[in-house]
Amino acid sequence: MTGNARDLAARFDLEKLTQEFYDDPYPTYRALRENEPVKRLPNGTVFLTRYDDLVTTYKNTRTFSSDKRREFAPKYGDTPLFEHHTTSLVFNDPPAHTRVRRLIMGALSPRAIAGMEGDLIKLVDGLLDAIAAKGTCELIGDFASAIPIEVIGNLLDVPHDERAPLRDWSLAILGALEPVVSAEAAARGNTAVKDFLIYLQTLVERRRKRPGNPDRDVLTRLIQGEENGERLTEKELLHNCIFLLNAGHETTTNLIGNGLVALQNNPEQKQRLIDNPDLIKTAVEEMLRYESSNQLGNRMTTEPVELGGLTLDAGTSITLCIGAANRDPAQFPDPETFDIARTPNRHLAFATGAHQCAGMALARLEGAIAISRFLARFSNYALSGRPVRGGRVRFRGFLSVPCSIG
Repeated sequence: MTGNARDLAARFDLEKLTQEFYDDPYPTYRALRENEPVKRLPNGTVFLTRYDDLVTTYKNTRTFSSDKRREFAPKYGDTPLFEHHTTSLVFNDPPAHTRVRRLIMGALSPRAIAGMEGDLIKLVDGLLDAIAAKGTCELIGDFASAIPIEVIGNLLDVPHDERAPLRDWSLAILGALEPVVSAEAAARGNTAVKDFLIYLQTLVERRRKRPGNPDRDVLTRLIQGEENGERLTEKELLHNCIFLLNAGHETTTNLIGNGLVALQNNPEQKQRLIDNPDLIKTAVEEMLRYESSNQLGNRMTTEPVELGGLTLDAGTSITLCIGAANRDPAQFPDPETFDIARTPNRHLAFATGAHQCAGMALARLEGAIAISRFLARFSNYALSGRPVRGGRVRFRGFLSVPCSIG
């Protein structure tokens, strides 16, 4: 087995992934962690799989840059995708990152998030009523994906009858972040950015004329800025609205879908949560660790640096494998076991350091309410067909999960 693992690590190429890998990447991640934890790939980039190496990289923003202009220029060219991904919060360094993050965090305060709970419960219960009336459930389309779209739609105060295209735009834009992007996927992504920008320009114009409550309406807050005069440019405003939808949509959809499937695949843990519903908070943390919604991050070195015994030149592109780090036995005892009461659980599903996810408290709330109320209502739910994975390596989730509700 050791020889097989060594061979698996030696052959690993992020640009030539197999169907077996997409189905279950964790044996490959384990092989890399044990044999080549700082793996130089054929294209010259470096792939990290150890927890401590990821933490080091996340926390040193000076040496490990999030600015993607140099990396994305050859990938996207002069396109809407390039403009979007080099303007949004997640792909920028301080001080630009700090300024935008501060504005967004002001609208995602603990008080603001606590104020969303009642509406979130109402939304989830309405979806569960519709599933009960139908008698069957497609877990993603009927439930998991509908929740974050409505939550982000409410945050930006997008009229309900204008929300239909949001999910497809998000999937197309995020799909173009894969390590290898086909011409068709790039075209879909560019079209989605253009269409989204056209829509947002109209929405922003309306909001400028009729502002909402900046304590609840993130768009109004971003338009008005801070009292000290901190403002976003028009380009920053529009692209960070897109970022908010994308960041809050697919990751939360994946959390809910992955979590309910993990419970179904671990019946003793499912029963444990049914018997002890107060474990929902630690259960959500374990779902985030065990099947991280976002599996990969990226940085670029700004100066020569040594990492895991390997010397990296300035300008080296690094992929941080969150999915591998979250199963590192040096950090998590018995990491391949799904344990809903695991504590401590310092997973990296939301990253760490300056780029720790601005919406993580909201994602946790959505996950806890959605999963606990689904389980309370349909405790006998079961998979009624083979779940279909999304076919992507960066974001790990399902496209569809047919299930019966008992």
